[in-house]
Amino acid sequence: MFELAILGLLQESPMHGYELRKELTAKLGAIRAAISYGSLYPTLRRLQAAGWITEAAETPATAEEIPALTSRRGRVVYKITAEGKERFAELIAQTGPETYEDAGFGVHFAFFSRTDRATRLRILEGRRRKVEERREGLRDVLSRAAVRLDAYTLELQRHGLDACEREVRWLEELIANERSGRTPSGSTPGTVPDTPGTAQGQSEEHIPPPPGQVQELRPERP
Repeated sequence: MFELAILGLLQESPMHGYELRKELTAKLGAIRAAISYGSLYPTLRRLQAAGWITEAAETPATAEEIPALTSRRGRVVYKITAEGKERFAELIAQTGPETYEDAGFGVHFAFFSRTDRATRLRILEGRRRKVEERREGLRDVLSRAAVRLDAYTLELQRHGLDACEREVRWLEELIANERSGRTPSGSTPGTVPDTPGTAQGQSEEHIPPPPGQVQELRPERP
């Protein structure tokens, strides 16, 4: 999934490593994009070896762009190749089980504006099934083991169940929008937001947190 995100960003414009790290954080969110230089640069080297990206001319680095404990040197700019664009098209068209998991779904959703509707629907429906399975597992735990759980563990399980139920409702709305040809904002297809947002007529309290992120519990309104 890291590969898909990097190729997708480089297809927008050439970038150096520091820019890529910032854009990954902005695109995917701080939780899923807490990417260190130790994991970013080996991936870039692997993509270079595969012929999917190449190095462009170096540009001078500023003080704030130099990672700690590294030397002041020029920034290597990376750009996607024709083969890399083909690889990105292959990756973004995938709809297997890995696209339903938290990280995989988040990365694919971030690039939904470049994905055809049929693919978006398959991923959304697969994600819904995944979350429904998780929800049923939590319900089973609460029904069978609630008496053996302490108050805090029980509250954590209830919080997880609540998050699953809200994400299922959110996914169902997205699926309905896709089937009717609308985007999450209710506008015409072609400008899909990069990250999940508030759908038309839907308040923030009904939006689930991004996969892998815990949402703060709020008291119910009277």
